[in-house]
Amino acid sequence: MPYYEHTFIARPDLTPQQAQGLAEGFAQVVEELGGKVLKTEYWGLKSLSYRIKKHRKGHYLHLNIDGPSKVVDELERRERISEDILRWLTVRTETLEEGPSVMMQSRSGRDDRRR
Repeated sequence: MPYYEHTFIARPDLTPQQAQGLAEGFAQVVEELGGKVLKTEYWGLKSLSYRIKKHRKGHYLHLNIDGPSKVVDELERRERISEDILRWLTVRTETLEEGPSVMMQSRSGRDDRRR
């Protein structure tokens, strides 16, 4: 089955637990349709580059999905209906990253540079 990386942005007025609850709900949708969520990451409340629906910040969440394309179609349909989701992006990939994504890795590499 193909692999997908799916990232979505939830409204900033949600708590982090509610935002992670959205990810769990979407993971259940994926599993109901025969797919698997291999990894779920909460990237935190981050500033947006531009306003989206009058919001300047959003909760970023990331899912790694293994499943057919109908899973992604249904997932995006439900996100389109949900008022809690500001934006989403799904990318098909050949392989999925092992371990934490780049967003979750520590930024200690910047601190080690000489000035």
